Amino acid sequence: MLQQLPRRMRRALGLRPTQMRGQTFNRLVEGHVGSAPLQQPVQFLPQLIRHGRIIELSRLFLTIPNLFTMIRVLMTPFILYELAHRRFISGGWLFGTAAFTDLLDGAIARRFGAESRIGLYLDPIADKILLSSIYIGLAVGKAVPLWVVLVIFGRDLWILVLSGVALRFTSYRKVEPSVWGKASTFLQVMTAVAVMGGNGYHDAVLLRICDFLLWGVTALAFISAADYTLRGVRWLAASASPGRR
Repeated sequence: MLQQLPRRMRRALGLRPTQMRGQTFNRLVEGHVGSAPLQQPVQFLPQLIRHGRIIELSRLFLTIPNLFTMIRVLMTPFILYELAHRRFISGGWLFGTAAFTDLLDGAIARRFGAESRIGLYLDPIADKILLSSIYIGLAVGKAVPLWVVLVIFGRDLWILVLSGVALRFTSYRKVEPSVWGKASTFLQVMTAVAVMGGNGYHDAVLLRICDFLLWGVTALAFISAADYTLRGVRWLAASASPGRR
């Protein structure tokens, strides 16, 4: 897209060919740059300038990846409704579509340098809302036991509390997901897909496998919660040491 800009405009913006593929096109000026008008080439963009000041594109909410994330959020209630009414096939297809938007927004953000600060927070929140709603729908539809959902929610709530404590009492501001946390989330997704498939197609073998998967989800929920707890204790101990003050 950037390579289609007129050469005169690229020179005015100071863009080199090697920069076209990166994140240097994060700043735009409304009106004119030099003598090349920018209004026509960027009609698809929202209003970027207020009072003639430069605004970082990465700070904007209305980026294409963020729009895909919002589509995923808007699809969530429909997925929950389908699963709660035991329409597992349609719910599964909707979930597959939502998962595809998750892959798509990440690919677009990396390919075109469209990462935004709000997207870094919005994307995992949307994923958590989607996955939590799926398990609520499966529990309401009697496809999974309620206690499994309570374990998953208890684990997520505990991690949220630990994150709040870390932000309040330590200097750590970026909590990376652990290996156990990633494994727990991955197994939750795979189990949800298996449960939807087993119930939707009435596959007795797959339903039997789902019983074992649900126990695995429960075990990893406790293991990942314990892992995050140990990390939190280490952070608190490191922050309380004299060398960290």
